[in-house]
Amino acid sequence: MGTRKKGLEFAKHITEIIAKATGFERHLEKVTILGGGDGVCTAEFTVAPEHINKGGGLHGGYTATLVDMVTTYALMSKPCHPGVSVEINVNYLKGARIGDEVLIEANTVRAGKNLAFIDCVLKHKKNNSVIAKGTHTKYVNFE
Repeated sequence: MGTRKKGLEFAKHITEIIAKATGFERHLEKVTILGGGDGVCTAEFTVAPEHINKGGGLHGGYTATLVDMVTTYALMSKPCHPGVSVEINVNYLKGARIGDEVLIEANTVRAGKNLAFIDCVLKHKKNNSVIAKGTHTKYVNFE
C-alpha cells in the first residue's frame, strides 16, 4: 500500500492514483503533487470557484479534505499502510480567495506499530502566510 518512491517519481505515482480515482479522491484532481518521500508530501493548487464557500473564501470542508488526503500521501511514502483516520484536526488561520495559489506541506511526525501522526500546513504561495494547520492521527496496524 505504501511506496518507496521519492521526488518526481512519488509525485507521478500519487497523481496517477488521483487520476484513476472514481470516488471522493476525485475532488483533488486540480491539486498538483510536487513531490515527497520519507514521510513527506508537498502539493499545490490554485483556489477555483468549486473550492469556495458562499462568502467567497476557501471552504473549510475542502481544506479539511486537503489535510486528510495530503497527510495520507505523506504517510504512504514511508512506506506504510495508508490506514484509517482516528482523528483529524484543522485550525483555520487565514482566508484564501479565487486565484490564490496555495502550497500544502505534510510531514509524518511518527509512524508506529499501531498509530501514525502527521502534520500539515497550507500556506499562501506568494508570502508563506499560513492559511490552516492540521494534524491527522491514523490507525495503521493491518497485519
